[in-house]
Amino acid sequence: MRHRNYRLFFGGQGISLIGTWMQRIAISWLVYRLTNSVFLLGIVGFAGQIPSFVLAPIAGAFVDRWSRHRTLVVTQTLAMLQAVVLAVLVMTGVVAVWHIIFLGMCLGAVNAFDMPARQAFVVEMIERREDLGNAIALNSSMVNGARLLGPSIAGVLISAVGEGMCFLLNGISYLAVIAALLAMRIAPRREVAQHPRVLQGLKEGFHYAFGFAPIRSIMMLLGLVSLMGMPYQVLMPVFAKKILHGGPHTLGFLMAAAGLGALVGATYLASRRSVLGLHTLIPLAAAIFGAGLIAFSRSGVTWLSLSLMLVTGFGMMVQMASSNTTLQTIVDDDKRGRVMAFYGMAFMGAAPFGSLLAGGLANAVGAPNTILIGGVVCILGAALFARQLPKLTAMIHPIYAAKGVAPEPALDIEATADLAKPSEI
Repeated sequence: MRHRNYRLFFGGQGISLIGTWMQRIAISWLVYRLTNSVFLLGIVGFAGQIPSFVLAPIAGAFVDRWSRHRTLVVTQTLAMLQAVVLAVLVMTGVVAVWHIIFLGMCLGAVNAFDMPARQAFVVEMIERREDLGNAIALNSSMVNGARLLGPSIAGVLISAVGEGMCFLLNGISYLAVIAALLAMRIAPRREVAQHPRVLQGLKEGFHYAFGFAPIRSIMMLLGLVSLMGMPYQVLMPVFAKKILHGGPHTLGFLMAAAGLGALVGATYLASRRSVLGLHTLIPLAAAIFGAGLIAFSRSGVTWLSLSLMLVTGFGMMVQMASSNTTLQTIVDDDKRGRVMAFYGMAFMGAAPFGSLLAGGLANAVGAPNTILIGGVVCILGAALFARQLPKLTAMIHPIYAAKGVAPEPALDIEATADLAKPSEI
């Protein structure tokens, strides 16, 4: 918070994210109210996420060519217009499901550019690179704080005045982050003499990301967890109603518990003084997430399920934010947008396919066994990553030393083994 630009971003984005979570809840409720179809709920979710998966690599190449600050102003403005159009359609009573699907795809396309630009822009807001990990963790805290507030506010507004007000307030909330972005003082980026062509830049970014073992390993574990573990959220209504014999309030408590666990994880990461040893937390957090899913899949008691959702949310957040911070620290600045686009593909892009996979498995073997399988796969992936830690540590720490993040003795290969000790973690 010492950095003025980051303070502006944190305040503006914090307000906007509450509106974003309000819109997510309102869209789900609106679709279900209009159609009474769980299948269409899945279609709407898939339509909103698949553009990010398809466009993310190309978007990352453009983000590395453009001003990330100006890109964010444009993407946030377009997202605001999407929310306002949706509000008008609902408030005038003419909204149809195809409107929601089309507007969801439009927002997904905008997010394909917004996410890598926003992730890469964090570095430009933080003058001291050693504060980067804290900034990324605070971003996660902000997201999960909004995740606790937004749905609660949306529930009250939907009951009182309908879904349209949620969309309208979300549109208005974008003014806060747009104003914050316009108020920033951004130092000009070092200009590249000649940018490669888009396809050439995309190929270069792919070889850079997947040709370097630390980046490749982090991306692969994140993608695996997103594919097999994260779709547990799609099956939560089944657990709330059929396993725990509750209602909508039970579903709300389960999602809030996961959000609270994620908030605790983000707060823990924000309190760390250094990124040193952070990559060793990645497999540990993935294993905690997987273990939480396995235990949750066997629980039939509400209080125990809520406790296990806390654990699950904690593991998910620590793994995701640790991966983000490590990548942001080791990546070259001129390739940051492309790498963060691949990060977005691994984290967000795998979600729609995971949801379809989870739905098919749940029909075949049941929701509890589906989550059990997902948890086991997450633990196996964490174990494979952990086996590579000594090699990855030896490759990461020279980069830390070159960027002034780690002291020169950290270059000693024998010393890197100490990073895996619990005292350093």
